[in-house]
Amino acid sequence: MEIFRVRFCELLKSSGKTQSELAEYLNVAKQCVSDYKSGKSIPSLPTFKKICEFFAVSADYLLGLNNY
Repeated sequence: MEIFRVRFCELLKSSGKTQSELAEYLNVAKQCVSDYKSGKSIPSLPTFKKICEFFAVSADYLLGLNNY
């Protein structure tokens, strides 16, 4: 899941949003977002879907199946 971690970090940085803002949107602890960034954990499927919606990207992009 390294590609997810890398793209997740890139999207968070380029969005200008904070980890706290994303955590609030996802209804998870800020530590969860930090763990996604570090690769310590991966989001559940419902949370993954919300991450895609938050960043307006496809699941395929976050999973490294395409580049857009």
